[in-house]
Amino acid sequence: MSHAEKMIRITRTLRRDVGELHFGSPVSHVYNPLDYARRAHHQYIRRYGDGRKKILLLGMNPGPFGMAQTGVPFGEVSWVRDWMKIHTSVEKPQTEHPKRPILGFQCTRSEVSGQRLWGTIADHFVSPDRFFAHHFVINYCPLIFMEPSGRNVTPDKLPQAERSPLFDACDRSLQRVVRLLEPEWILGVGAFARQRAEKALTDFDLSVGQILHPSPANPQANRDWAGTVRAQVQELGLCPET
Repeated sequence: MSHAEKMIRITRTLRRDVGELHFGSPVSHVYNPLDYARRAHHQYIRRYGDGRKKILLLGMNPGPFGMAQTGVPFGEVSWVRDWMKIHTSVEKPQTEHPKRPILGFQCTRSEVSGQRLWGTIADHFVSPDRFFAHHFVINYCPLIFMEPSGRNVTPDKLPQAERSPLFDACDRSLQRVVRLLEPEWILGVGAFARQRAEKALTDFDLSVGQILHPSPANPQANRDWAGTVRAQVQELGLCPET
């Protein structure tokens, strides 16, 4: 069995594990792209997730106009469709929030975090094959949480009783991915992802670092995010190969 098929098996287990969890107020809606956007997610893994990777970039959880629509981490529609050449049908979550419809690749809203991340990667590596030869990108948590207003709730803001089983499932999945891909480095995209990697991977022989999260909600990210991240990567001794 190929690395990609083993990775898909890992994501199926994670999909099942988090699908058995329940979340209460203030969360009214929970989307799991590993379920309704699984075709696109599997395309992403089969095309770019095969073989060992030197560096694993770890995000927090899906954004409403990124992975929630395309099934790809930081999955801004245009970058997934036009650069990665991934384009397939996307189903609907079981209970859809009226203010956060899932339109798949027909979504016209932009995911700024994905624009910044994949745009910067493409500027340096040019082709996805060059980047994915030694890198891969996943999210720590596959779920997106919403309040009745449609406002996003990040996993770290969930009540402790709900966080613990969720983080346990996500930790197990991350450990399985690391055993499979055998990366030398985990780069948390933001502090939350770095912290979760440090907690989950204490028994693994690898290095954990952090880059600035590209979210526009982060004031630092709105001041030359690409330049800041290039400097952070160089400081870690990980000058990107072309």
